[in-house]
Amino acid sequence: MTTNLTIKNTLPRLRSLLFAPASRPDMCAKLPRSGPDGVVLDLEDAVAPAAKAEARRQAASTAAELRRQHADLAVFVRVNPPGTEWFAADIAQSLAAELIGVVVPKLEGRTQVDRVHEALSEADRGHLRLLAGIETATGVARAAEVLEHPRVDLAYFGAEDFITDMSGVRTDDGLEVLYARSQVALAARLAGVPVLDQVVTAFGDEERFLADAAVGRSIGYSGKLCIHPAQVPLANRCFSPSPEERERARALLAVWDEAQARGEASVAYEGQMIDEPLARRARALLDE
Repeated sequence: MTTNLTIKNTLPRLRSLLFAPASRPDMCAKLPRSGPDGVVLDLEDAVAPAAKAEARRQAASTAAELRRQHADLAVFVRVNPPGTEWFAADIAQSLAAELIGVVVPKLEGRTQVDRVHEALSEADRGHLRLLAGIETATGVARAAEVLEHPRVDLAYFGAEDFITDMSGVRTDDGLEVLYARSQVALAARLAGVPVLDQVVTAFGDEERFLADAAVGRSIGYSGKLCIHPAQVPLANRCFSPSPEERERARALLAVWDEAQARGEASVAYEGQMIDEPLARRARALLDE
């Protein structure tokens, strides 16, 4: 198998992806106000079974209107997982042509991605980008299989569903999902797929969100799922290099370039040895 280490760059960068129930068009219309890079009209967890039929119609009309008013906003609809009684109707009825993409949760293998691809093609929605949700024990174990599928453009890790599937217990420090969270980030990197980090359900706890986002960024996530507008500016800040980080990267590269001109393979900078991997990391930060 050939590993692709080039991140797909045909989508706008998603530092923040804000969710709202598709059954609440009033809430969905307000999604752009907090400045998210992308929004998701949710037909899955946020919509009761009895409300899903009407939510499909609302998702299609709301998505089209959001795209008309905010041309640069990445708008997605999250459908129910393949294998559920709602999946086929979600694909057939809720996906406006103006959408950027579709979010498919709880994917667990290549066969499921094939099924999603076929359903989108049959609905004349083959142009939509696919954001794959990895949020079950099987999904984490087969994350590489899912994310290496050529149809997958982005991914996210869903910690709440994962730990429920594991019959585990969520804790404040999140150590119970660190392994799975890291596995998904690794699989996404090897597949060349940008990946979004888990939600923080305590939407009023700014400190907790910032700490959790810092961990996500440190292990390779490029953005964060948000369930409240107040989390959006925090995510945008956390997943953007600070002015201090940019200045340090420029200074490091200046020292590195001078060392290279002298024919040196490493050089001391601010008490640490820097070499090509650190220089490459500084270049990547400046490209963000």
